[in-house]
Amino acid sequence: MSSEFSTEFDTSTWPRRDAFTFFRGFDKPYFNVCTRVDVAPLRAALAGRAGTPAGRVMLACYFVALRLANAQQPFRLRLQGGRVWEHAVVHGATTVLRDDESFGFAYLDHDDDYDRFAVQAAAAVDAVRAPGTRFEPRPDDQGLLHFTTLPWVHFTSFSHARNWGREDAVPKLAFGRIDRDGAREWLPLSVEVHHALMDGLHLGRYIEGFEAALRSPGDWLPQRA
Repeated sequence: MSSEFSTEFDTSTWPRRDAFTFFRGFDKPYFNVCTRVDVAPLRAALAGRAGTPAGRVMLACYFVALRLANAQQPFRLRLQGGRVWEHAVVHGATTVLRDDESFGFAYLDHDDDYDRFAVQAAAAVDAVRAPGTRFEPRPDDQGLLHFTTLPWVHFTSFSHARNWGREDAVPKLAFGRIDRDGAREWLPLSVEVHHALMDGLHLGRYIEGFEAALRSPGDWLPQRA
C-alpha cells in the first residue's frame, strides 16, 4: 500500500469551525446512517466479468466507496493530536472471514481503474483467508476506510465497535445480505462518520453518489472488448 502524504487542514477559515469545536469533545461524536442500495444494475454490468476478480459484486462496492471518498474532501479528513489532517488519498481495509471462523484484515489500494483495483483487492482478500495468516490490525493507519460485511443479515441498523480513548475518525462502512425484490437486489449499507469532521449534508452527498454510481455502473466501469 502506497504511503500518500497528509497535510494539516486549516480550520481557522473553515465555515464549520464552530461545529468542529463543538463535536470533537463528545464522548460519542459519531453518527450513522443505514440505507439500502439496488445492486441489480451493477450485477448486470459485471456479468461479462463473471469468474474473474472484477466480477465480484462486493469488490465493486468497495471500489465505489473508495472512489467517492477520494472525490469528497470530508471523507479524507482525520483527527490527530487535536488537529485536522487531510489525506491526499485514502485506501480500504476490510474484515475477511476464514474457514475456522476467525477473521483477519485485508488492505485494499485505491485505484482509479476498476479492473486493476479488483485484481489486487481480490489477491489481498484471498491471502488473508489462507490458514495461519496473522491477525494484523493497523489501528494507527488513518488513511483508510473501514469495511465490514454481514452476508447473513439484511440489517436496518448497525453499530461499530469503538475505542473511546482514541481519536478514531476513520469512516466505517458495513454491507449486509442482498435480498431480491422483483427486479431489484437490495444491499443494506451503513455509513458511520465523525461529526466533528462532517455533517448530514456531506454524508447525504456520499450516499447519493453511491446510489448514482450503482444506477449507472457503465459510467465508471471500463468497456470490455
